[in-house]
Amino acid sequence: MFRYLIRRLLWIVPVLFTISMITFVMMKVTPGGPFDVSSSGRELPRELVESLERRYHLHEPEWKQYLIYMGLLPTSTGADGRPVFKGVFQGDLGPSYQYKGRSVTEILFEAGPARPWWESRFGRSAQLGVLGFLLGISIGIPLGIIAALNHNRFADYASLFGATIFVSTPNFVVAIFLMIVFGLWLHWLPIVARSWHEPSAWVLPTFCLGVGQAAFITRLTRATMLEVLRQDYIRTARAKGLRDNVVMLRHALRNAMIPVATVLGPALAALITGTFFIETMFSFPGMGRLFVQSISQRDYSMIMGTTLLFAFMIALANLVVDLVYGWLDPRITYS
Repeated sequence: MFRYLIRRLLWIVPVLFTISMITFVMMKVTPGGPFDVSSSGRELPRELVESLERRYHLHEPEWKQYLIYMGLLPTSTGADGRPVFKGVFQGDLGPSYQYKGRSVTEILFEAGPARPWWESRFGRSAQLGVLGFLLGISIGIPLGIIAALNHNRFADYASLFGATIFVSTPNFVVAIFLMIVFGLWLHWLPIVARSWHEPSAWVLPTFCLGVGQAAFITRLTRATMLEVLRQDYIRTARAKGLRDNVVMLRHALRNAMIPVATVLGPALAALITGTFFIETMFSFPGMGRLFVQSISQRDYSMIMGTTLLFAFMIALANLVVDLVYGWLDPRITYS
């Protein structure tokens, strides 16, 4: 298993390398640049734009810009004699073109004595993603089990109907509905929080993320449970006189969770690294909103950094899922 783990970790490197190349090409073919206008919306003088492009090597050919960003070629130095950035291979995601004097790594993971990591961009997105994920599995898995155990009965039809509605409804539509009802009509919950230290500020974004996950998990759990309950070993276990709760927990549920675990890992990684629509709609200070802003501002380093972080989390989640397989089903071996 240790060799399998090392091999899978090493495979993450070429995956990230490929994703970085694709992202870089897509950025360069998109019209516009990071210095077309200033942060106030005014056009910058041509001399200043050329100076900034030389500083960040944006005047170089595209292939050279990519190698410099990845850390495969040396970069220019600043006024203090230090390199502008070290490169991705040395853990530096580059300088932000829109946040003067700040690096992408600093913006995403800013932490310190006065600002703990959970109040950074990544930390807040991670908290929101985990809350939405926990809400999704706490609702979805029990409803899926109940639906499967009451197949073709009212509980099955009701849970399947609700799950289908929420699976078919985009989360930003759910967000608009909740903002109108609970924010504008009832005034129970804030639409845009004055302070994210207030628990009430997290309710609407968490529910918008969790309800879609819950609906999908309900349908998947129901389908896998129905398939497992039809297997011969379940009939054999019942024929031996085992109680229903023992059959469900020890035999049916554990095997039914293997397909569910396949999607839970990447889903958690996607939620942790930022949900673009929800964070933007609720003005949530997380990675998703920052990524949307960086696209409109053509902040190349920020786009690359958030994309690579997202890809790394997905790859790591898939590895964790593969390891969980062995715990759910001891017959699965690693080679």
